[in-house]
Amino acid sequence: MDLGLVGLGRMGANMARRLRRSNVPLIACNRSVEVTRALAAETGVDIAESLQELVDALAPPRIVWLMLPAGDVTEHYIDQLAELLDPGDLLVDGANSYYKDSLRRAGNLAAHELEFIDAGVSGGIWGLEEGYAIMLGGSDAAVARIAPFVKVLAPGPDRGWVHCGPAGSGHFVKMVHNGIEYGMMQAYAEGFSLLKARADFDLDLAAIAESWRHGSVVRSWLLDLTADFLAADQTLEEIEPFVADSGEGRWTALEAVEQGIPAPVMSLALMMRFASQGHADFGGRMLAMMRKGFGGHAIKPKD
Repeated sequence: MDLGLVGLGRMGANMARRLRRSNVPLIACNRSVEVTRALAAETGVDIAESLQELVDALAPPRIVWLMLPAGDVTEHYIDQLAELLDPGDLLVDGANSYYKDSLRRAGNLAAHELEFIDAGVSGGIWGLEEGYAIMLGGSDAAVARIAPFVKVLAPGPDRGWVHCGPAGSGHFVKMVHNGIEYGMMQAYAEGFSLLKARADFDLDLAAIAESWRHGSVVRSWLLDLTADFLAADQTLEEIEPFVADSGEGRWTALEAVEQGIPAPVMSLALMMRFASQGHADFGGRMLAMMRKGFGGHAIKPKD
């Protein structure tokens, strides 16, 4: 059984490499043909230079796994494939799509008699060697069809992947996963900021991070990464304090509001990302001017 993989960004290309290491029959397709050809030269993967060519090359019932940017790009490719695939074929969306979009897409594809799985994928640049955490939403039958591929992509055949429930649930679980990630990262950032602020103690942040990696209740992979970069640079003076948000944190906060479930840590972590992007600057200037207005306090001119 062949797998069609569409989208060879960093994660998609590494997924292709991991699959090929296990000799999984794979046909890859990418918006940039040059990228596809380069991967073929490296791994021996079969390639298709268009969606039509990909569909024609796959034996029915087909499985096509998309690893494209969430949003309009994924929507565009799903719409195209809905017209090219045959009843009984299976489409997997491995993007960080909004789970409500996945619910809608599952319904639309069902009208074409196509099966759909939403796959939340986590692992970043380390997934090639360590494996990917994969959260799947879809029918039992659909998940059974892609299980052989998932077992290769995951850290192990029996771990690191989960069938969460019906369509939409995979991306929902991945959304909450990323909300938790926001909160954990913010807690580490605040804690080490407090440690650094006590200059009189001359604390070795790298040594502290390394010690916490062993036996501490706060040990984690994020702490492992933190210990690595602090060992190289404890000042981080060359790093702009700008932290992007890719969407999942916003969706998690909105979901908490819609359900009436308190999620202050994840929501405040999202707000801190907005602040790092400069969105708190005007509010800060307002505060300075109000304080000057009622108390005559000095304001600090902008450099």
